[in-house]
Amino acid sequence: MPHRSVSLASLRQGRLWQWWERQRRDPFVVQTLRSTAAATISYVVALQLSSEPAPLTAPLTALLVVQVTLYSTLVTSLRRVNSVVVGVLIAIAFSVLVGLTWWSLAMVILAALVVGRFVRVEEFVAEVAISAMLVLGVTQVADTAWDRVLETLIGAIVGMVFNMVLVPPVWVDTAGDSIVDLARRMRQLLLGLGEELTDPAVPREPDPFGDFDGPTSVDLAAARLYEARRLDNDVADVDAALRQAEDSLRLNPRVKEGLLHRIVLRTGLDTLEISAVVLRVLTRTLTDLARERDGAALFRPETARTLQEAVRYLGDTLVSFAVLVTSHSSSGAETAENRLAEQLDAAREARDRAAGMLRAEAADDPGRWQLYGALLAEIDRVLNELDPDHRGRRLMEELDRHTREREARRRKVTSLAGRRARRSS
Repeated sequence: MPHRSVSLASLRQGRLWQWWERQRRDPFVVQTLRSTAAATISYVVALQLSSEPAPLTAPLTALLVVQVTLYSTLVTSLRRVNSVVVGVLIAIAFSVLVGLTWWSLAMVILAALVVGRFVRVEEFVAEVAISAMLVLGVTQVADTAWDRVLETLIGAIVGMVFNMVLVPPVWVDTAGDSIVDLARRMRQLLLGLGEELTDPAVPREPDPFGDFDGPTSVDLAAARLYEARRLDNDVADVDAALRQAEDSLRLNPRVKEGLLHRIVLRTGLDTLEISAVVLRVLTRTLTDLARERDGAALFRPETARTLQEAVRYLGDTLVSFAVLVTSHSSSGAETAENRLAEQLDAAREARDRAAGMLRAEAADDPGRWQLYGALLAEIDRVLNELDPDHRGRRLMEELDRHTREREARRRKVTSLAGRRARRSS
């Protein structure tokens, strides 16, 4: 019994640790804790420096400034501070003149949105109006105007310092998990296609009313086509996670090769996105073929089994590719690269055998060779995208492009500095 109690306790501790790890890597949890801490600290500081009994503008500004990544904080802080300060000043001006009424609220919103366009706060135009409304509701005395401005500056400074001192985490692991999950969903789609190739339809029996029950091969193929189209939403979700990871790598002192990490992940997602598009076309080809076959088997049994083997290996290569581009260690990347090479060879071999069988089938029915050729071309396209040589060329092209852009920016800055130096002299 004591041994069993120790085992149960260890199991609970392990589950608790896994739960904590998931929460620690969740952007929502991290952002919630950081925003709460920054807002609280700014409120405590404002209590010491402001004459207001409840300086709520400071925590409000800190909430607007604190971001989930250091790069986004540095890039957007000036815009947010600008929008908040402008909104506060507009609200102060209206509170001094007229106070809070329904028509003054309308004028504040209109003025804030118009002024926000002119001060170039970009996507934070709405925050000018939001800040103005919030401050207008609590600012009714002209003597408190400068206190509100002071509170805004306190919140902005605390928010920026908070993100600089406590650097936000790097979200590469989260983005990597999303990429691998996308590849696994694509693999599941291919496995489902393979099963339908060998068992394309469930027999339909007429019921007493003369209707038919059970899906046909056309129904199953159309369902797979719809599933392939849903991959677009999955790609969009992964792209959002990757953009956050890219921001977390920029200007982060804990990352030495941020540019290389960003390029590896971005090009990896681009490859999977292209593969998802090709898979959608592949499912469309099978749907058209199923309509032509009108309920009959799509291929001969041996051909169907060979194609099933090819698409199964194709799904395996997608997962191995995702593991490769998200590996952090050289040993893990080497293992994933070797596995990818083996699976690519197996997929190409199965594809070649299927091509010979499809040629034999097309000899009996030449009208279907166009769809057979499209099917093989789509498999080839995915295999070519996943090929390590193709990926190596793509990485070099992206690195060269970033290097050229960086040199162009450097030359532009140097040219501007030289012109100002000549003008001053």
